[in-house]
Amino acid sequence: METSLRLRGGGGLRIHAKEKLPLGYNSLLQAHGEVDTTGGGPGPAPSYLALFVRHFYPQISANIGVGVQIHNGHDFTYSLRGKKAIPFTSNGLLGINLKCRLLTDKEFKPRKRTGAIELAWTILDFRKGQDVRLKLGYELYHKVPYFQLRENNWTLNGYMDGNWNVRFDM
Repeated sequence: METSLRLRGGGGLRIHAKEKLPLGYNSLLQAHGEVDTTGGGPGPAPSYLALFVRHFYPQISANIGVGVQIHNGHDFTYSLRGKKAIPFTSNGLLGINLKCRLLTDKEFKPRKRTGAIELAWTILDFRKGQDVRLKLGYELYHKVPYFQLRENNWTLNGYMDGNWNVRFDM
């Protein structure tokens, strides 16, 4: 199981867990859960639960996923997401990513759309034992530029609208 601590600007600390179970050739079942430590109440209850089926197409550097999500125990949505990588180098360390996501309500009415294009650069052994990834992107629906800096277990995301978050993968 993959676990991480996540901190948002203006928000609180969240504990996130993810498990991936193989379903078959290039397919997996992915489960997520999250507890918001600022939620209050009698005890820690999940603030986010999700279950996705993801399929990978390595020959075209793409993947798609479909699933369901529950936010705060009552906000149920369906999710469809896709990602396509366009490598500039033969080793895939520099390239462009195209990403999209659609959330719908129970009646399949669109609730939230996101789409992004990002330049991704991975630097292996930036320093001995330290890999670095830098992403510069633009969210198409909200018209917000952003960046991501990842160093081994730490990830910093910054958005030009003033939002930010930090993640530590344990």
